[in-house]
Amino acid sequence: MADDEQTTTKTPTAPPKAVKSATAFVAKHGKGSRAVVEPLGRAGARVVLVGADGAMGDLVLPDVPTAEALVEHITDLDAAEWDRETTASLKIGPTHRHKMAGR
Repeated sequence: MADDEQTTTKTPTAPPKAVKSATAFVAKHGKGSRAVVEPLGRAGARVVLVGADGAMGDLVLPDVPTAEALVEHITDLDAAEWDRETTASLKIGPTHRHKMAGR
C-alpha cells in the first residue's frame, strides 16, 4: 500500500432498535445487568441479556463487532462471559424450561 493511501475502518454502531430494546431491558430488570455476546457464524451474533433480577432476554445482531458496540453503548449493562457468577445469577422458571424443552 502506498504511503499516501489511507485505510478507513468503519466503527460499528449499535442499531437504534437494539439500543431501545436493551435499554428497556436494563430499565425493567435493574442496573448491573449483564450481556454475553455469542457468535452465530454467518447468521450474526446473539446478545444474551441477564438482568440483575435474574431475568433473561436476547437480541440477534448482524455481527460480533455490532453486538459488542451495543453492549458498550448501554449504560448499566456490563459485558460478561458464561462464567459461574453469570450462570448463577439466572433465574429460569418452569414456564421457560417447558418452552425450551418443546412442551
